[in-house]
Amino acid sequence: MKETNIKIIDNFLKKEDLEKLNSLALSSIKDNEIKVFHNSIDQNKNIKNSCISVEALEQLQKNYHDQAIDILKELNPKKLDLYDYSEFHIIVTGKNYKFPIHDDTPNKLLSGVIYLKPNKNTGTIFYSNKKGDDKQEIEWKINRAVFFSRSEKNTWHSYEGDGVSDRIALVYNLMTNKIKDVYKIEKKSFLFGQLRYKLNPVLYKYFKFTI
Repeated sequence: MKETNIKIIDNFLKKEDLEKLNSLALSSIKDNEIKVFHNSIDQNKNIKNSCISVEALEQLQKNYHDQAIDILKELNPKKLDLYDYSEFHIIVTGKNYKFPIHDDTPNKLLSGVIYLKPNKNTGTIFYSNKKGDDKQEIEWKINRAVFFSRSEKNTWHSYEGDGVSDRIALVYNLMTNKIKDVYKIEKKSFLFGQLRYKLNPVLYKYFKFTI
C-alpha cells in the first residue's frame, strides 16, 4: 500500500477525550487474546455502546466527524455520499497476539485507528500484498491517528502486540450499509467479494471491526 494513501495525524484527540478514553475500565485479557468493545452512533444519534458512555460517544461524534469526513473526501471522494454511521471501538490486543494480514470489509468507507496506550507498542503494519511484501510499519505514538480508505484486495495491513504489554487503541471508522454501491465504485464483483467473507466467517467476525 502506498504511503500517499495513508493519512497520519498526531495529537488527533483533544486532551480531555484522550484522558477519558484512557480512563475506561476495561476487562483484562490473556496475552494471546484480543477483545473488541463495540460502540457506534449514526446520523440520527442512534447509539450502540459497551464501554463508552452515550454522552462520550455523542461528544466524539461532534468533535471528530467533520474532520473524518474531510479525510474521506481527500482519500476516496467517490464514497463520501455512502456514509451511514460511525464506529468508535476500543480494541485491546494481548501482548503476544498477532492479527493476520487483511484488507478490511467493504462496509468500511474510512478505516482509522488512534493509539491510546501504552507509551510504546507496535503500530499498524501495511503491505503491498497478502503475502506480506514491502512491509511498512507506522510507528506507535500515543494519540497518533492513522487513516486509510479500504480497497478490495489492495489495502493489506495487520497489527500485533509487542510482546511486552497489551496494545489499546480506538478504532474510528466511517461506515456504510450500501455494500453493493461500494463494489460498484471500486469496480469489483459484489458476489465474489461477499463470497470471500462467507467462506471464512470466523475471520470476518473480527476483520469488520479492526485495524
